[in-house]
Amino acid sequence: MRIDIPEGADPIPYVWGDLVPEIGRAAGAFSLAVYEHTTLGLREFEAARLRIAQINGCQFCLDWRTERDGQKVEEEFLDTVAQWRTTGAFDERTRLAAEYAERYATDHHGLDDAFWERMKAHYSQAEIVELSMSIGSWLAFGRLNHVLGIDSVCVVPTARGV
Repeated sequence: MRIDIPEGADPIPYVWGDLVPEIGRAAGAFSLAVYEHTTLGLREFEAARLRIAQINGCQFCLDWRTERDGQKVEEEFLDTVAQWRTTGAFDERTRLAAEYAERYATDHHGLDDAFWERMKAHYSQAEIVELSMSIGSWLAFGRLNHVLGIDSVCVVPTARGV
């Protein structure tokens, strides 16, 4: 860890809560909202989230699988996300979610009109904004935790906050 954590303190609540309580509480609420209020399907949500986790190298995020109504994506889904260009396991929305996540993280200036035409053919404007905000959350907070060396002890926020 690159931040000194007091003996016995839980690293995530300490960094996100004790060190910067106002910012950390707001960041935790935003991160939680992405999970609690999403309208995206589980597979497209997880394709985007896991693609960001792969790019960020966040170990917790790579191991985590979002559960919704008792359902999770299959174990091999992570490997399938890495092969989003060629896999036959994805429908077009799921493939676009993985592509968007990758391009958002690595080449956001390269999101051209052809890409947006494909997105608009498969996602509503509200879904595009929701996916954009979700990707932004995962990109920012995954990198923050990785840079500070706390991604190995990360947890998904709960309603009680971090």
